Amino acid sequence: MKYLKEFRDGKKAKHIAEEIRQVTTQKWSIMEVCGGQTHSIIRNGIDQILPDDIELIHGPGCPVCVTPLHLIDKALAIASRDDVIFCSFGDMLRVPGSKQDLFSVRATGGDVRIVYSPLDALQLARKNPDKEIVFFGIGFETTAPANAMAIHLAHKQKISNFSVLVSHVLVPPAIEAIMSSPQNRVQAFLAAGHVCSVMGYWQYHPLSQKYRIPIVITGFEPLDILEGIRRAVIQLESGKAEVKNAYQRVVTEDGNQSAQKILEEIFDVTDRTWRGIGMIPRSGWKLREKYRKYDAEIRFSVQDIEACESELCKSGEVLQGIIKPVDCPAFGKKCTPRTPLGATMVSGEGACAAYYNYGRFNTVEEKE
Repeated sequence: MKYLKEFRDGKKAKHIAEEIRQVTTQKWSIMEVCGGQTHSIIRNGIDQILPDDIELIHGPGCPVCVTPLHLIDKALAIASRDDVIFCSFGDMLRVPGSKQDLFSVRATGGDVRIVYSPLDALQLARKNPDKEIVFFGIGFETTAPANAMAIHLAHKQKISNFSVLVSHVLVPPAIEAIMSSPQNRVQAFLAAGHVCSVMGYWQYHPLSQKYRIPIVITGFEPLDILEGIRRAVIQLESGKAEVKNAYQRVVTEDGNQSAQKILEEIFDVTDRTWRGIGMIPRSGWKLREKYRKYDAEIRFSVQDIEACESELCKSGEVLQGIIKPVDCPAFGKKCTPRTPLGATMVSGEGACAAYYNYGRFNTVEEKE
């Protein structure tokens, strides 16, 4: 398959890893922003073929993982209503709220449905005029254009029984928050190729210059990631701090202008709370005043719902790159994919799930 086998060549991977070894003269810490990249790294053993001096830090780029607990509880409250059909991508259904998850709501009679697109939810609104159709709109800049288009069409077609529970977050402010933290150990970033395919990478130049950090845009296949690491290490070793595009087959500097246009039409930038991290200024989107009637949080009056995280779960420190999943006392014991304490163990892109599923755990208990 094109762009699949070509970027999973073991001999080429070893060759790039050897090039990285040859140019590495000191310890460097590099953060891959995206959870999809984390899973590729752990699944393919990329971290194991790198020099010992190169540490990969797993960043907060999993949309499921960073959706705050109080927003999960708001989703549960809305989904429990008799007049609601609650629609979501499948990976959100097992994310634990304070007391239950969306699967539990469905098991007790709530109409919770898995959809593959917000446009599927919009179609349900057309077919079920007697019901309120709510779509759980989470994610980074990658998923936001489709959600924006659904709202645009609902407004244009005067579909009044459709709304979106919005939880969109933005990558550049997260990088800024990480670099501003007193606990920061990151010296370079691998930026997420799918996010940059939408937004471009012009926003990263000021960050690279301000914090003197290399930022390399990469894809998700093993060779993509290794090439991104190679370019980051070369910059670190030479004292450079530039933004480089190692994913040119997909990403341009300006990104998808049509997608950016619909995003600007529908959303305003706002402060957002990230699960395990806290509030990051101007790190998310909210609906503009013109489209506020499609905001499920307002429509169902759940703005005041708050929640407290489990004291046992250290996912916040994992998301910030302060600890590895195996450093959490609950990892592989009280927290497993079957009994998750936090979203990083539930999500298909979560770092804790990657470590558990691909065998990187150091607990006396055996995986079932």
